[in-house]
Amino acid sequence: MERNQFGKTSQLAVQAEYRDGKTILTDVSFTAPYKLMHPFPKPNGGAQIIPVCASAGIMRGDRQEFSYQVGENAELEVLSQSYDKIHKMDDGCAQRHIHLDVEHNATLYYAPQPVIPFAHSAFDSTIDIQLSDESSHLFFQDILSCGRTAYGERFAYRRFSSKIMVYRAGTLIYRDNTRYEPEKMTMESIGMYEGYTHMANLLLFGVDTQLQEEIWKLIDANDCDGGVTALDPNNLIVRLFGVRAQQLQRISDQLKQLFETYKS
Repeated sequence: MERNQFGKTSQLAVQAEYRDGKTILTDVSFTAPYKLMHPFPKPNGGAQIIPVCASAGIMRGDRQEFSYQVGENAELEVLSQSYDKIHKMDDGCAQRHIHLDVEHNATLYYAPQPVIPFAHSAFDSTIDIQLSDESSHLFFQDILSCGRTAYGERFAYRRFSSKIMVYRAGTLIYRDNTRYEPEKMTMESIGMYEGYTHMANLLLFGVDTQLQEEIWKLIDANDCDGGVTALDPNNLIVRLFGVRAQQLQRISDQLKQLFETYKS
């Protein structure tokens, strides 16, 4: 990762383990502007956490590193306090690296709020996910807006790039390299957003294949478009397009509930 021009990288690291029938946080560390709220216990013994940020959003030159490790048999749900706002940048960019580690028979729900790239912003994200084996369960949600439409900023950002790598037992099983540069691409055209303003990318690893049919029913029942790809019998990739962030969040919440039912 490129060095932060301001000399400091913002970091947040969480380690969760399963003890005496419930998930607890065994190690937590963070630097400004991040903090972590006290975890919320879930009825099934899992834990829900919400990182909080004192900053108004992501600024030029920001460098962020997040790490979440979920130990054997533990269940951790990671949410966020508000939308991720990527502010205007005259030049340069902001960068974020996320590392997710899910051990044997563990479950991680990673579902932050949507991302809003402001006009002239540039953001590079790298996400590497390590799954211990086929018993590791992951629900990953990423929702991207076209920008601040109320301000006339529809695909007005300079760049948004996201690289996602998923490994199982050290072997790469999925890679997604998304890079949008609206000045060079026709973002509204066929094969891109096709008139929609929001996109959701969801990874569901460690689920029964029958969930695929339920996802198609959800897409048909809502005013959105999308598709489902099966990587192998236990992994699904879902891409959704809509006109409001709340719309895609609602569908994602329904998918999360189905995920809990169809975990393999």
